[in-house]
Amino acid sequence: MTAVGIDAIEIWTGKLKLDLPNTFAEKKGEDPDKYRKGLGLENSSFPDVYEDIVTMGANAAKRLMDRKGLSPQDIGRIDVATESSFDNSKPVSTYIAGCLEQVFEDNFHHANKGERKFACVAGTQSIDDAYNWIKAGRHRGRSALVIATDTALYERGDPGEATQGAGAVAMLISEDPSVVELSTEQGYGSADETDFLKPNQQFPSVDGKRSMQVYLARMREALEDFESVAGKTHPDDFAYIPFHTPFPGMVRKAGLLGYRHMIRDTEVEDELAEEIGRQPREAEFESWEDYEEAVRAYMDELKGTEKYRDWYGRTIDPTLSLSRQVGNWYTGSVHIARTAALKNALESDRDLAGDRLLVGSYGSGAQAEIHAETVVEGWEEELEQLNIDEQLAARYDLGFDEYELVHDVHDHEKETDVEEFTAPENEFVFSGWGRMGERNYEYIE
Repeated sequence: MTAVGIDAIEIWTGKLKLDLPNTFAEKKGEDPDKYRKGLGLENSSFPDVYEDIVTMGANAAKRLMDRKGLSPQDIGRIDVATESSFDNSKPVSTYIAGCLEQVFEDNFHHANKGERKFACVAGTQSIDDAYNWIKAGRHRGRSALVIATDTALYERGDPGEATQGAGAVAMLISEDPSVVELSTEQGYGSADETDFLKPNQQFPSVDGKRSMQVYLARMREALEDFESVAGKTHPDDFAYIPFHTPFPGMVRKAGLLGYRHMIRDTEVEDELAEEIGRQPREAEFESWEDYEEAVRAYMDELKGTEKYRDWYGRTIDPTLSLSRQVGNWYTGSVHIARTAALKNALESDRDLAGDRLLVGSYGSGAQAEIHAETVVEGWEEELEQLNIDEQLAARYDLGFDEYELVHDVHDHEKETDVEEFTAPENEFVFSGWGRMGERNYEYIE
């Protein structure tokens, strides 16, 4: 059976940054450790005044196509996942295709284009769509371009403001991939929830505490559903477990929950029993409340064990390195986490070929999806092409007043004229408005 998966990855981060523990915390009069240790964030990425979800997505896609030697004729579909769209009819994929057609000789007139929406899980859903398209034999030997691009802004003063971010991840989905092969098995956890939503508004309405609970509940359901078709999981089965990462502090909770689930009725639970006892079983308690209290107490003990800390340090923590520097990219978040994991392995000179990842995606509203990925031979050559470290180092460091101006520039309800902070070079930029209110773009050498 032909393998299908991710053949290449490219990242484009917003060209501005906000230092959270220092610039942001100082202005707010707060302890820097609230951001550095609590949320687990150092910096947020923001788009310069000439950047938006189209330019970031198109720039990531162009770089991917250039280095893979691709033409538009090699691409059979372009799927854009975003929850930052500015048009309720015309999809972002058409704008991105139009940008790319400015610099490539051929066009994308015979490529299927679409826009996916289900909060942050839409990027993974777009990969699923591409996978199914190829497996169905409809691709004619072509690949799919999946682009997750977002500007994740909150209203100023909102508790979520510190988790903002902006950037794009472009991925090529192909037969015989060079990065990871996707598993056929998937697990889902989905329910009608109102934890985070944008009813005809740019900035989200968020119930933060509820959102955390829903995230964990749907992840648990998705893991159980995945195991129903793929078999029982074990913490040693996976080299890395990238999660959707709104902020690293949230993943700490998901990692602990997943670990507890995976060690249940295993030799790991037996080994830990001498130190912290066995996991509570619901049948042992007279009420659900008593059982939940016992579970919370067990998990408090579990996260302090050396065995868990060692596993978390190897399997989860490396996936968070990029998120700490860029914040939440919504649809791109879990794909940043995967990239960070592979980047860690490359920098550690770790031979990952044949090893597996367990990928946990999530979108508010709400749905989690879990699947496995097998790292394939040649993954190192692909990861070596990334220049994300150079991009992060080149970002302009915003002062707080400058941050407020940038926030206003990207607020759809405001018209704010601000000089650009960086000089565009060899990239697509927003160049103004057309006669019907459409956004125009051009390529700057």
